[in-house]
Parts: sequence; C-alpha cells; structure tokens
Amino acid sequence: MRFDARTVAAAMVLAAGASLARADDTPDKYPSSVLYDAPVKVADGVYSAIGATQPPTYENAGHNNNLSFIVTTDGVAVVNGGASWKLAEALHAEIRKITDQPVRLVINENGQGHSMLGNSYWAAQGVPILAHEEAAADFIDSEGPRGLEALKAYARENAEGTRIVPPTETFTDRKDIRMGGTSIEVLHLGPAHSPGDTQVWLPGSKVLIAGDIAFSERMPPIFEGTCTPCWIETFETGLEPMGAEIIVPGHGAPTDLATVRHATVDYLRDLRARIAEHLENGGDLSQAYYVDQSQWAWMDTFEELATKNAGVVFSEMEFE
Repeated sequence: MRFDARTVAAAMVLAAGASLARADDTPDKYPSSVLYDAPVKVADGVYSAIGATQPPTYENAGHNNNLSFIVTTDGVAVVNGGASWKLAEALHAEIRKITDQPVRLVINENGQGHSMLGNSYWAAQGVPILAHEEAAADFIDSEGPRGLEALKAYARENAEGTRIVPPTETFTDRKDIRMGGTSIEVLHLGPAHSPGDTQVWLPGSKVLIAGDIAFSERMPPIFEGTCTPCWIETFETGLEPMGAEIIVPGHGAPTDLATVRHATVDYLRDLRARIAEHLENGGDLSQAYYVDQSQWAWMDTFEELATKNAGVVFSEMEFE
C-alpha cells in the first residue's frame, strides 16, 4: 500500500505538532527514550524518527534530524548513524519492536556529527556503514572532532560511549543496493547543503529520504563554503525530476515536493535576491545581516540562523 503524499504530510505535521516551541521550552515527545520522538511509519516498510526542529540541546539529546530506516525481507537499512552512541542504540531498540530482521547497513547522509557520530554504536554491532567519499573526509578532518566536542558539552551523560568512527565503505556518485525484494539507490545528486550530501531513493514506493538537500518546517542553515546556486541547481535538476511522492527531509516532517521546495529553494532564491539588491545599493557586510527575511519568520530556527545565513550569502555573492 502507498499513501498519498499530502495525506502523509498532514498526518505527520499533526503527529509532530504543527508549531513547535523554541528549544528552551520544547518538551521531549518520548520521555521513555533518549530519542526526541518515536519512529512513525512513512510508507510500507519505511519509518522515520522525526527529530526536533530546534538546535541540538540537552533536552533533545542531539536528536534534531531525522533518523530513518527501511525494513525489507532480508534485513534493515538505517539512514543516519545518529548524533551519539545512545541515540543509535535507542533507534535500534525501536527497530527491534517493529521487526526481527537484523540491521544490515547504515547509510550516513552527510559528514555532520548528527549523521555520523552514532557510527560508533553501529560499528560495535558489526554493521557495515556507507557514506559518500566527501562526507567521510569532512567527518574525519573537521566535522567529527568539532561535533564530538559539541556533543559532550550539550548532551553530557548522553554523549557517553560516543567516539569518531569513519564509514567502512564510501561511494562517489551512486551505490545500488538490493535488499530482499527492495531496490535502494544511494545517490549523490550534486553539491548542496554540505560536502557529500546523500539521498536515498526507493523507486518501488517513490519515497525519497532526501537528507539535507531538503528542509521542511525549519530554516536551512547555510555554511561557509556552501554554494547556494549549486544547491538550487542540484535540487531543480537532480531531485525534482525523480518524481518522489513522499519526501523525508533532513529536518522537519515528511511531506511532498512543493513543501520542501518552498522551504529550501524558494528561501535560498529569496535570500540571494535580497543580498543582490543590497550589493547593488552599495551595502556592506554589517548591513547585510539585516536584509528583510521576515516572510520566513514562520520557520523554526529563524532566530538562530537568519542573520548568519545573510552574512554567509553576502560573502559568497560579493565577488560572484
């Protein structure tokens, strides 16, 4: 059975809470687990534990991204290692409630700590771990050490057991996997949010576990070194033509293409247009932080990210 994308989106938003509070007063939705919320069924055989749409905190234990898994007749594929040993362990416990099939593969969606630091748990279980080559290099060189230190600071006892463990296998453009009767396409559609952004496509059910190329509900962070026109192009020429009916974004509730396009591409285009106008008027960096982004104030993390994003895009566009 396949569910209509808009129906799934509406149900997921209701389940997650249509309007989440800020990080300091957002209640844990699953107090009996270190996970912020329990996994929900997205489609037949596809589940995702939807993370908080706020920054990582002690209260959410770093579960502020989506931890997904695919149940097949010959094992389970997990998408995202998780931000820590304890989060990965908690996700594994939830998987065992749903199926007796063993976890046979973990796929890291990028090189950030909340995707890869949980590798430490999965490696200890003997599970192979797959990541894009650029994500793996980024994790080892910078994101892993920085992410581990941040985790120890905010998660405290929930960081215990976590260490830096690289993936056991990398890929360049794509990796095709057949698990039982399920075809799993692990893709790198192109440069987007961060090095080695990875998408997991299930052509049989038309579900795309998109990772951080796509956002819903919360503002996308723009990093130094992010190529925003590349991100837009990768989305429009790589992701859109796939025909996904349900998209699990890196952050926010599973939804449809129109929703993630608005929260991602429309936001990036609008910010670039405002920075371009600011540059044409002779504006400098100190003023660029305050270009009008008020139409995006509905997004979670707006207060944390809007001015930072404007500054990064100004530096990117200043010499384009």
